[in-house]
Amino acid sequence: MQDQTRTPLTDSDLTTSPTRHRPPLVLWVALATLLIDQASKIWALHALTPGEVKPLIGSLLSLRLVHNPGAAFSSLDGMTYVVTAVAVLIVAGLVYYVWTRPITSPVAWCLGLIGGGALGNLGDRFFRTPGFLRGHVVDFIDYFGWFVGNIADIAIVIAAIVLLLLSWRTAPQHD
Repeated sequence: MQDQTRTPLTDSDLTTSPTRHRPPLVLWVALATLLIDQASKIWALHALTPGEVKPLIGSLLSLRLVHNPGAAFSSLDGMTYVVTAVAVLIVAGLVYYVWTRPITSPVAWCLGLIGGGALGNLGDRFFRTPGFLRGHVVDFIDYFGWFVGNIADIAIVIAAIVLLLLSWRTAPQHD
């Protein structure tokens, strides 16, 4: 029995119990992700030449500057407005979720990574050529010659995988 109300029942409750005091953590992680992403894109624009491949790990990983008008894997190339609108809605939904729901620290980290990554690519959509809401995302990390991404993409994918793993870990078990 608990001696006091709101006292955790187990040690794990101390590290995983939700609280409403997570928005600052989400904000700091998002800001750090955004800054790292934009700094890496500035570096890529100055250090790399479009069309030129610089191998890092053989043919597995290389650097190749690409200006992507579409979404993942260069899909939806002709629909930059749609991609931008969807990204804005995702960021708005994420902000609403963070401010209205109690979340754990691991979830806050993941949502910060997703938010920062989305804002990094949105910044490109808003401020890079060919113009406002139509800007092309700067991609420069080439994976196996299959697709080219950036730091924002890495942050979003890692966070999504961790959120998936966390959801499996906390999903109710049915017999």
